[in-house]
Amino acid sequence: MENSFDNLETNNERAKREIADAIINSIKKRIAPKFGILFSGGVDSSLIAFVARKLNCKLICYTVGIEGSDDIEWAKKVADEYKFNFKYRVLSLDELENVLKNTIKILNDADIVKASVGSVLYAAGKLALSDNNSILFGGIGSEEIFAGYKRHEDSMQNGLEALHKECWNGLKGMWQRDLTRDFAIAKHLGLDLRAPFLDKEMIKTAMNVHPMYKIDKDNKKIILREAAEFIGLKKEFAWRKKQAAQYGSNFVNGIEKLAKRKGF
Repeated sequence: MENSFDNLETNNERAKREIADAIINSIKKRIAPKFGILFSGGVDSSLIAFVARKLNCKLICYTVGIEGSDDIEWAKKVADEYKFNFKYRVLSLDELENVLKNTIKILNDADIVKASVGSVLYAAGKLALSDNNSILFGGIGSEEIFAGYKRHEDSMQNGLEALHKECWNGLKGMWQRDLTRDFAIAKHLGLDLRAPFLDKEMIKTAMNVHPMYKIDKDNKKIILREAAEFIGLKKEFAWRKKQAAQYGSNFVNGIEKLAKRKGF
């Protein structure tokens, strides 16, 4: 599937429409009579929920965090705006410790990033399962195909072709970084994870867009945000700055507090 830097789509309007069509089709392919969405109130999950509602799906948005979680605040805003069926849970430090221990046991790895991101999925998955919702949609893959990470920004120092290559490299490395983690947790809990941004046609469409439309010095994932607005998501939600799951949930802060409590 990997394409070269030559002959990429340079018409912004056409790129935006193609991305909009691809994401709608990708979600359509994966819908079930009932499902949940891992919901952070960011552009990826808000767009999935918005499109799914337009398709008249029966869905529930799930958000977890500890006290002070930005994701919970944003998720409430988006859910209120669009009247999404929404459930959230504010975990105590003791509950977070329990989630963290279980996640580390499943992953057999105490790496801070894997454990903190994995804990968000574990806690949200548990919340979904309490509703007998075992199918969960998530925004995984969006950062890779739309240049959402700091490393994409850094790669631009070597030009836009280097950025295009970095998107492919990140995508190809996902299995050992993100997918192994998420699917180990999903398998353990009995969850069916669905990733519309990793649909083959979605990837092809996104990777055919010239990277100059993905990132600039102020914003990342620009073309996706424009496509989200084009589909109908409000500007405020389409352009929310990214926060990684471990920060948006405030779990990293909680882990620090737990570490201090234990004398580390």
